[in-house]
Amino acid sequence: MARLVSTYSQLREAARRHLERVLSGGQEGQGMVEYGLILVLIAVVVVLILGTIGSRINDVFSNVSNGLAT
Repeated sequence: MARLVSTYSQLREAARRHLERVLSGGQEGQGMVEYGLILVLIAVVVVLILGTIGSRINDVFSNVSNGLAT
């Protein structure tokens, strides 16, 4: 009977460790997805801003380049 209780305790402990590993792994993956979504959002905002004022920035750099060349 003691052997059966010992085996049961070992199996229960192994299952608990496995469950903790699975649950904590899911949270790490969720965090990585959130960081990825934030990076995508930042990239979209940068592209929109550069698309909106890109020609003005190009003109400024062209003026600076022409000013340095003379």
